[in-house]
Amino acid sequence: MRFVPKMPSAGARGVHMADQRTVLVVVHSGRSEAATVAKSFATDLRAAGIRVRVLDADAAQLAAAGMELDDVVPATPGAAKGCDLAVVFGGDGTILRTAELCRVTDTPLFGVNLGHVGFLAEADVEDIHDVAHAVINGSYQVEERLTIDVAVMLDGRVVGRNWALNEAAVEKASRERMLELVVEIDRRPVSRWGCDGVVCATPTGSTAYNFSAGGPIVWPEVQALLMVPISAHALFARPMVVSPEATLAIEIIGEQTSGILWCDGRRAAELPRGARIEVRRGQRPVRVARMHEAPFADRLVRKFSLPVAGWRGAAEHRNYSDGPDAGGRQGDEG
Repeated sequence: MRFVPKMPSAGARGVHMADQRTVLVVVHSGRSEAATVAKSFATDLRAAGIRVRVLDADAAQLAAAGMELDDVVPATPGAAKGCDLAVVFGGDGTILRTAELCRVTDTPLFGVNLGHVGFLAEADVEDIHDVAHAVINGSYQVEERLTIDVAVMLDGRVVGRNWALNEAAVEKASRERMLELVVEIDRRPVSRWGCDGVVCATPTGSTAYNFSAGGPIVWPEVQALLMVPISAHALFARPMVVSPEATLAIEIIGEQTSGILWCDGRRAAELPRGARIEVRRGQRPVRVARMHEAPFADRLVRKFSLPVAGWRGAAEHRNYSDGPDAGGRQGDEG
């Protein structure tokens, strides 16, 4: 992950169409609240001379909420071409759907959370006018999130390719049979597992499926790949954190086992016996816009409602700052 410069501030009213800034707005299709909030947001942007683009799949829902539709495009990769930003109203699932549309054009995503945890979202719905102000004035930063590229091989041939922002998960195809597989790091075998599956995740995805499977939480700025077994019957079945330049591989070896590959829980492919799945660092990142620079630890506490009562850090910091040796090492007597 790395920060890149923020976008330039918005122009005034009356900007020529060729120079007019455009923002793509995407909403959760199953939540009426999403359309209502998006309409309010779009009104603020239009008042500042910014053009609002929407997807054809969302057009009816937004029109029903009273939003003007002056730029409607198909929901296909490249839908955000020419846009400064894509603002998403929904949960992490809606943000992942939008990432599929924006990755090819390097358009940054900005998530407004309408879901439950919403780890990929930057703001909550209560902050909508602050979000509009930040977009209008370009007062946000953009960071690049590591992705993974996935190749499926059979008999030495590549039979499928995919990618993920959160994770690629190999899961068993039938409830009654475990997967039999061998996992490999950098073309060296590590272990053989009978298991329900394996998750290969990014730091961004460490708080998603990886977290549910018992994997570690990794700070987004850490450059790493994760491999986590799901319910493995094995002596060595621990989560592994490896170099971002490593190649992770999973080979399905059981006589009667087959699997399913899920990328970000959205795109699936069947995996026959003998399939080999290779996971590498993605060639193209996903760009995520941020309005705040709050520490990731604060986001963890807020999103998971973690108990932190009794923490004395704030008081100790005040004592440190206000003490006679403020600015130096308190208690150092030479």
